[in-house]
Amino acid sequence: MIETMVLLVGRNKLFREGLKSLLNGSQFKVIGEADDVTHIANLTNGDRPDIVIVDMSDKPEHATDDIGLLRERMPSGQIVVLAEVLEPQILSACLGAGANGFLIKDISVEALLQSLRLVMLGETVFPTNLASLLVNGISRVEPLRKMPVDSYGLSQREGQIIRCLAEGDSNKQIANRLQITEATVKVHMKSLMRKIRAANRTQAAIWALHNGLGPGVPQNNPAE
Repeated sequence: MIETMVLLVGRNKLFREGLKSLLNGSQFKVIGEADDVTHIANLTNGDRPDIVIVDMSDKPEHATDDIGLLRERMPSGQIVVLAEVLEPQILSACLGAGANGFLIKDISVEALLQSLRLVMLGETVFPTNLASLLVNGISRVEPLRKMPVDSYGLSQREGQIIRCLAEGDSNKQIANRLQITEATVKVHMKSLMRKIRAANRTQAAIWALHNGLGPGVPQNNPAE
């Protein structure tokens, strides 16, 4: 079994010890721990961590800054955030800052290990109930920033589609709302996901929330 080097960051020492114990015996080997991201230097005895697990529970307001600092110091490492609750603004801020995963502490050991494995395979992981939350109102939180659609390189039609996506709409629902064909939706969807570098619809929806592009559809109807 190939070992994956792990660095733990969090102010709660008991939590770090508990997580270290849970990971013991798995492919994930804890090689260092710190109570703050600013204290991570020289903690791993020269070993470079493959993944950093960060407990953001006690200071979620600093999530973006902390992850940004980690990303600067460990550009090739994977970053997974653990939080007490799913707060859409914190989640989108973390992913926007460069986190590869956002998980809630109320998760089984098996689910945690599987999520970490997926992250190491290049996937971005979220809470399993995120999709339903998007549909049931998570997209109605105040966005972190608002900018014109074209400032992101998206066309007006792509802006309409990603707003629908942030509402949890299927391709068929988007087509009906915008009075275009599903085939056209798929073409625009492929283009916008490439532009924002989203691997799937959930990532695209979170990107939309983070960048102030959801919800709501402009009233004008550009050509397909």
